[in-house]
Amino acid sequence: MAKRSKRYTELKSKIDADKVYPLTEALALLQESPTKFDGSVELHIRLGIDASKSDQIVRGVVNLPHGSGKTIRVIAFVGPAKEAEAKEAGADIIGTQEVIDEIKKTGKVNFDVAVATPNMMKSLGPIARTLGQKGLMPNPKTETIGPNIREMVESLKKGKVNFKNDSTANIHMGVGKVSFTSEQLQNNIIVALEAIRKVKPSTSKGKFIISAVICSSMSPGIRIVV
Repeated sequence: MAKRSKRYTELKSKIDADKVYPLTEALALLQESPTKFDGSVELHIRLGIDASKSDQIVRGVVNLPHGSGKTIRVIAFVGPAKEAEAKEAGADIIGTQEVIDEIKKTGKVNFDVAVATPNMMKSLGPIARTLGQKGLMPNPKTETIGPNIREMVESLKKGKVNFKNDSTANIHMGVGKVSFTSEQLQNNIIVALEAIRKVKPSTSKGKFIISAVICSSMSPGIRIVV
């Protein structure tokens, strides 16, 4: 068994594993013992869907009002006429043909999110499988395909977050940093939960959000009221 830090052990002793905490109370617990580094705050949601059915996939985007606190590396697959606009908007990489060829050759990526203009989607064919396996393929449902490259890149840099359930019907999302105020974290989490509720599949019956847990990079999970 991995050895836990003193902070982890102390915090776990204060958490009642059988209790579902109001969000404000859970955040107070999470932030009362800060680490030496500014850890991420994560939201983990268990959904009442059948993740094996394609018509019950939960996918969408959310604009966190206070950002995620994470530096996002964005690649923009655009033609020559849009390269300057993409760079000005904050794109870290321009997805030129040379970059596409390199990804095809190595299967490696060094970015967190990919956006593309519609006319570039055909060029992504050779690397569609690579991007798809990593959850990076531009998609209209995550608002990462469109003609307005500036808007797409700037919104991602400001805190726009894509989410999608995994094969076990869970969603994992970064919603801020431990250094954020409790109010900022609370606002981000409420907005994130509402965004997920809005994309409930029509074929999903029964309770949609079964449970939700928050934690930091170095803390145990705390169940919250949803």
